Amino acid sequence: MRIGTAISYAGGFADSVADIVELEKAGLDIVFVPEAYSFDAVSQLGYVAAKTERVQIASGIFQIYTRTPTLTAMTAAGLDFVSDGRFTLGIGASGPQVIEGFHGVKYDAPLGRTREIIDICRQVWRREKVVHSGTHYSIPLPPEQGTGLGKPLKLINHPVRERIPILLASIGPKNVALTAELAEGWEPIFFHPEKAAEVWGASLAEGKAKRDPSLGELDTFVGTALAIGDDVDGLLDHLRGMLALYIGGMGARGKNFYNSLAQRYGYEAEAKLIQDLYLDGKKDEAAAAVPTELIRAISLIGPEGYVKERLAAFREAGATTLVVNPLLPGREARVAQVSKLRELIG
Repeated sequence: MRIGTAISYAGGFADSVADIVELEKAGLDIVFVPEAYSFDAVSQLGYVAAKTERVQIASGIFQIYTRTPTLTAMTAAGLDFVSDGRFTLGIGASGPQVIEGFHGVKYDAPLGRTREIIDICRQVWRREKVVHSGTHYSIPLPPEQGTGLGKPLKLINHPVRERIPILLASIGPKNVALTAELAEGWEPIFFHPEKAAEVWGASLAEGKAKRDPSLGELDTFVGTALAIGDDVDGLLDHLRGMLALYIGGMGARGKNFYNSLAQRYGYEAEAKLIQDLYLDGKKDEAAAAVPTELIRAISLIGPEGYVKERLAAFREAGATTLVVNPLLPGREARVAQVSKLRELIG
């Protein structure tokens, strides 16, 4: 089981990278740089690549609507080049509030677009002349849609790898099936080990039945808060606001993927209450309504023995990489927490 972490998109980038340099020495395997509606992730990933030696770097995530498929492939190849083959391309659909509200691009057909983007990226990395005629993308552009001067081209440079790992952030049944079929990695959010098979098992099985064996086993990246100690239960409350934001505020009523996930976990009434409170502006009350049982299930917060039990549950549920958020303040404490986790994983 590998250990990863993510850099915050809210600020403090230089300090975060200094953390990564120390965490790399402590056994960190991969670091994610997010791209929500803050600074772009590409420039930051290049900086991280230059400051580190061994740790893998990953986009977490590039939104599929904000770059052309070919540019996504070029960017991934460039980041793989500057990191000497350490890049993982994380992509996902994000949501209509960000895509239409910030980028001014129509949010449509995430599944179909993702499938076509993956095909185009892999053509680019193999240095084939890119030819794609799909529902959503046509390369070269047909003459009747442009000047008629477009012709198939291949990437000028030779990529470090002809197949850069692709990781998909997905939680919906069809999206998860697509991930299991086409991607090297899967990044679900709010992963509940005891509920994972019930919620995602059928979708994973459907996708894996169509999976090309050359892709290898699916790497499952699970994000989780981390605090190992005898007196850390108070840190559970640090997650309430974030969960309330996602379950209650990331989308409208009837169109919130995270609210739907909480319901699929069995928290139907709680999810509705959190959303009602959050959308009514009662954010503190929404946070208080997040079930402690859910917070415990998706995190690694508690004494060593308890965390070791939770590690076994995550492993049994299929997690292969833990993307941790160390909650104890201070660089020294964060490094110590990752070192302890490495020890407990064995």
